This record gives sequence, structure tokens and C-alpha cells, in this order.
Amino acid sequence: MILAVNIMIGLVALLHVYFLVLEMFLWDKPYGLKIFHLTPEFAKASKSLAANQGLYNGFLATGLIWGLWLGAAGRDMKLFFLVCVIVAGLYGAYTVGQKILFAQAIPAIIALALLLFS
Repeated sequence: MILAVNIMIGLVALLHVYFLVLEMFLWDKPYGLKIFHLTPEFAKASKSLAANQGLYNGFLATGLIWGLWLGAAGRDMKLFFLVCVIVAGLYGAYTVGQKILFAQAIPAIIALALLLFS
């Protein structure tokens, strides 16, 4: 069961590394424009805001990876950062779009449930 928990937490961390790359480096590139349905003008105007958001996603990924690295001693850290991911995902789903619920919050909810019941 611990392996399944750690794999799911690792997946959530990798998703946030992907979000970091999208928001910090690809926001105004063709792939980023397509993923986020942006116009080049809007992407250029909001690039620094997206990079800041990407940095926060990097912090979430780092916290989860750190918790994994600590093993059993990192349980509370994993718990904290998963809850942060869930709150951010729920807020994003409410304020931006439901796609965020499925891309961010639900994987973290699954990981949290596995962690709590392991």
C-alpha cells in the first residue's frame, strides 16, 4: 500500500513540475497558447503573473518530493502539501474552470485518501 501511496504522490508532484514548465517557460509559446487557450497579446501581458503561479506550483512539487524523500518521517509533510494542492485546485476550479478540478484537485484527493488510509 505504501508503494501505491508514494506513486500517487509522485504523480501529483510530477503534474506540478509540468504546470511549472507550462506557466514559467511555455506560457507565451505555441504549446502554452494552445493549452491555455490564450491569445498572443494576453499571454505577453500576463507572462509575469503566469511565471509567478508556476513558481508556486514548483514549491508544491518540491514539498511533495521532499516528503517522499523523507520516507515515513515525511508523512506530515506529504499531508500538508497535498492539502495545499487540493485547496489550490478547488479554488482554481471555482475561479478559472472545472478542468483544474480534474487536473489538480482530484489526483491530490486520491493521493491524500491513500495516505490517510495506509
